[in-house]
Amino acid sequence: MPRLLTYNVHRCVGVDRKLDVSRIAAVIAEHEPDIVCLQELDVGRARTGYVDQAQSIAAQLKMTHHFHPAMRVEAELYGDAVLTHLPERLIRSAALPTVRGVPGLEPRGALWVAIEIGGATLNVFNTHLGLVPREQRLQAKALVGDQWLGHPDCTGPTLLTGDFNATSITRPYQTLAGKLADCQRTLGLKPSVKTFPSSFPAIRIDHCFTSPEVMVTGVKAPFSPLARMASDHLPLIVDFEIRQP
Repeated sequence: MPRLLTYNVHRCVGVDRKLDVSRIAAVIAEHEPDIVCLQELDVGRARTGYVDQAQSIAAQLKMTHHFHPAMRVEAELYGDAVLTHLPERLIRSAALPTVRGVPGLEPRGALWVAIEIGGATLNVFNTHLGLVPREQRLQAKALVGDQWLGHPDCTGPTLLTGDFNATSITRPYQTLAGKLADCQRTLGLKPSVKTFPSSFPAIRIDHCFTSPEVMVTGVKAPFSPLARMASDHLPLIVDFEIRQP
């Protein structure tokens, strides 16, 4: 049964303020996922020792990876990645809309990777939305639009995941849940699986949305001492099957 893990890794700096890329890789490896969607990766940035975090984690997990730099500061990059050991190809990697005139907003983006799994092609979208509701609404609208989930090539099994910085009562969430099903709601999980903050997870802002061809069989967030320390988010793990037509 395939397993997806989505994880905001907080540039591999833990709640103990230690930078440790291998610790993040160890948290992921323990759960043996087939597909890994990561947010908040540094690539070649002075603040994290110029390491290509996406490449390093992928190498430790023996996976291929695609990285999208949502933010560029000269040669320094920051963004999101999709990793897998399965056959894959990158379909699209691009910026999401932002709002002008709000100081301190980070640019945001998304990746779309097609992954071959059990004779089917799974569309995997990974993203990290902004912090301001107006910005989130624009970004959610773009994701359901004709460049991403509404693209003519986006057919069959589809999964959208990441850190949405939005709970289930917000409009951006409802926009996305109108297009794809929230895997936790599909399972009727009560209480819901929360991932933030990692030390005492109280809110649900990391989500996974699926098309009808994807049957979710389990959702969990590991609460090991390692996972609680490695990042300010816990990883969200989703087990699923693909319904054959």
